[in-house]
Formats: sequence, structure tokens, C-alpha cells
Amino acid sequence: MMTDKTQILAELRDEFNRWETILAGLAEAQITAPTLPSNWSVKDVMAHLWAWQGRTIARLEAALYDREPEFPRWPEALDPEIEAEPDQLNTWLYESNREKSWPQMYGEWKSRFLRVLELAEAIPENDLNDSTRYAWLEGHSLAFIVQASGEHHAEHRDWLLPYLD
Repeated sequence: MMTDKTQILAELRDEFNRWETILAGLAEAQITAPTLPSNWSVKDVMAHLWAWQGRTIARLEAALYDREPEFPRWPEALDPEIEAEPDQLNTWLYESNREKSWPQMYGEWKSRFLRVLELAEAIPENDLNDSTRYAWLEGHSLAFIVQASGEHHAEHRDWLLPYLD
């Protein structure tokens, strides 16, 4: 099934803009206060999203440079490619990033989000849509991966909004 690259990128940009609007409307104290379930803060949610962006970037760079993905280093027991326990992985991601300042975390999240957009733009539409092009995607297309990144952000945005009211 062919997916329109222009539409994928537009949806991803829209998601980025939604996050930018939400974050711009919050004071740093609101962003860093552990008021969410499990005592997470908005900053912790952004760190979680940032970590997963790294995996998307690894796949997109691998496609663009015609090589195997070089994923960020996560403990082997928590590798999502081997079906790690999500709660343990999320706890590790939280612990690994909780000491970062909000400006640092925001800058890293924003940089990675924009990198996903940049890489997806650089990949030809046929390669983005070909579910057989990259064996390491095990039958998925890069379009699926890019869309999943946007959906992951949307899922966390929708989950977060009620707590911000």
C-alpha cells in the first residue's frame, strides 16, 4: 500500500506544532513538577519520546546511508527488538534522563524531532513505502516507522492533556 510522503510529513509537522504549542503554554515549573502518574513530569514524558526518536532516527539513517541501523545503546535485557518488558524499559529511560534540565531535554527532543523530519524528507517516496526494501524492518515500511513515531507522540499528548487542565 502506497502512502503519500507529503501527507506523512505534513502530519508529523502538525504533531510537532501541537507539542510546541502545548509546551509554550506551560511554565518550566509546570513542566518539571512530578504531577503525572508514577510521579512523572511533562519533562519525563518528553525524555521518553526523545529516547524513542533515537530508534526512529537510527532506522532512517540506515535507510538513507544503506547500512544496518545503529541503535542507541540500551541495556540488552531492555532491548525492544527482543520484546523487553515495557514498564522496566520505561523505568530505565526515566532514570537515565531525569537529571537533565528542562532546557537540555527540550533542546534534545526538538532536535531529534526535526531530524526525523529531515531524514524522512531525504528518503525517496518509493523507498519510504517499500516494505521489502530493508530486511531489518521485517516487512514494515519506513513510512510505517515514521507514522508510528508521530502516533507515539500523539498518544502521549492525548494522555497528557487531561493532566494539564
